[in-house]
Amino acid sequence: MNDLFAFDGADILAGAWRDGLRPDPALTVSEWADQHRILSPRASAEPGRYRTDRTPYLRAIMDALSPSHPARRVVVMKSAQVGFTESGNNWIGYVIHHAPGPMLAVQPTVELAKRFSRQRIDPLIAESPALRDRVRPARSRDAGNTVLSKEFPAGLLVITGANSAVGLRSMPARYLFLDEVDAYPPSADEEGDPVALAEARTRTFSWRSKILLGSTPTIQGISRIEREYEVSDQRRYFVPCPICGHRQWLRFERLRWEKGKPESARYLCEACDGAIEEHHKTAMLAAGEWRATGQAQDPGTIGFHISALYSPVGWMSWADIARMWEGAQATDEAKRSFKNSVLGETWAETGEAPDWQRLYERREPWQIGTVPSGGLFLTAGADVQKDRIEVSVWAWGRGLESWLVDHIVIDGGPEHAETWEKLSALLSRTWPHPSGLALSLAKLGIDTGYEAPAVYAWARRAGHAQVAAVKGVEGFNRAAPVAGPSFVDVTEGGRKLKRGARLWTVAVSTFKSETYRFLRLTRPTEEERAEGAKDPAGYIHLPNGMEAEWVKQLVAEQLVTVKTKRGFQRLEWQKLRERNEVLDCRVYARAAAWIAGADRWPDAKWRDLERQLAVADDDGIVADTEPGTEMKSGAVSIAGNVRRAPARSHRRVFRSTYFS
Repeated sequence: MNDLFAFDGADILAGAWRDGLRPDPALTVSEWADQHRILSPRASAEPGRYRTDRTPYLRAIMDALSPSHPARRVVVMKSAQVGFTESGNNWIGYVIHHAPGPMLAVQPTVELAKRFSRQRIDPLIAESPALRDRVRPARSRDAGNTVLSKEFPAGLLVITGANSAVGLRSMPARYLFLDEVDAYPPSADEEGDPVALAEARTRTFSWRSKILLGSTPTIQGISRIEREYEVSDQRRYFVPCPICGHRQWLRFERLRWEKGKPESARYLCEACDGAIEEHHKTAMLAAGEWRATGQAQDPGTIGFHISALYSPVGWMSWADIARMWEGAQATDEAKRSFKNSVLGETWAETGEAPDWQRLYERREPWQIGTVPSGGLFLTAGADVQKDRIEVSVWAWGRGLESWLVDHIVIDGGPEHAETWEKLSALLSRTWPHPSGLALSLAKLGIDTGYEAPAVYAWARRAGHAQVAAVKGVEGFNRAAPVAGPSFVDVTEGGRKLKRGARLWTVAVSTFKSETYRFLRLTRPTEEERAEGAKDPAGYIHLPNGMEAEWVKQLVAEQLVTVKTKRGFQRLEWQKLRERNEVLDCRVYARAAAWIAGADRWPDAKWRDLERQLAVADDDGIVADTEPGTEMKSGAVSIAGNVRRAPARSHRRVFRSTYFS
């Protein structure tokens, strides 16, 4: 009996020893996700066990991130609503549990990195038992698990922002997850391209490293993810037609519906023209396969493109896509958003300058120095030059329709006090409106590119409620063309004031492209107006009093494609003429309107502004004021920028906080 027990014990010990030597099962990332991933109700609309079969097109993407796959770089150009983020999270979970090593995950900004950690990574760990035991719970005194750093056996996950050079060079990384790369800044703390800085961290691991780059694309020619996809093998997901069996990748052009009836959306097979119904999508996706459609310039890079046309039933339907396309017809911005976020394709900016002569000939008969009836508030853009300051005043209405109200040249350089006094006088000046009221400037945006200290000092004295110091930066910004404010030091009276002024950063390329798109819009014909047609949103109106030189300066640049030293293409604004102050002033005035909030106002605020400017009677009394309005005498602003032209000594007015 003792001998038998001794034999059994030795056999058990030997088995345990053999088990210790046996490597972990060679799971792929998708297999790991199906076995171990639990979706949290905090972060998913479909909580519970993760099923790759729900999004079959993601299987190959995830498995390419497995150590056994030969690809080193995996590029995904995609739309929203296709599940890409969860596939990236599955890879993070796989690394923590199954293939530990140093991993760096990069979001566009540090703030977004913190949000990603709390909303995505924390639920990933908390809801999946296989991960919960490997990552210690966050404690104030435990540096192993913080918002931006997660330690686990034999590995470390660091989460950072592309705007932080320190975060990008924090450690060598075997695994690199670059998310939404098109939203990355052009440079990380002025130290260079954040993608290049991050990829440099993987060189220590050479061929053993894995890099995932994913993003919704932005503008053709400058999109990072488009550039990476084009040098890959450009894989597309081919699905079989349920009618004839022909395999094809889904194109938006083949989606058809009756105008005004998006619920009738059907997909037409490119081979048999048969109408494929939405309910066929599940079987089509399950039977799909990825096929390369290009020749990779780097054999270690593979690329995938996926659009919302492939979204599983219950996420985004073909009817939803048709409805969104019909709703996007109002503006180019809406079309651009649709193409980027729904189709996962880049938007082609038209960089050719509009014909100045056509713009000059279409000037409209109203007096310069007055506000047309459609203008609801005023902003100005100021461009500081060596011997003068040029200021353009623009009126804005619904849909960012705009009218040039005035262009003023203040003689004298920024070193002269009287120059700034004259600019200060503009802040209290008013321009008459057909309603009988007068409008003052809601916001003035002034460029800090020349003699920045003098501009900061004046902006501080004038006050941030009405003045915004702006700094133009190159490149397009998808999320927000204006960022800030940040705080800068100011020297005033020989004394340095820390954080004394506010500075807004403006993506000038975005507003220049928008201006050119608006200038190309066409007004309705007289017959169309008779049927109720109105000027299109964004239409730019110019008065008769503007000279040809002014109009030439408005279109003094063009957008061209240039090659960088590394051989990549990028878009760049280049001058067609020496003078371009008018275009710059327009950009700063447009930025001022954005800062004032016009891009984000609900319809109720626009209606309120229209009411204020439409109901003044002949005596200047503003009717229908809201309960609790402040009653005063004298010229006081309405909606922050409307004033009654001096006519009576006593009248009723009220204040609003629209532009504060």
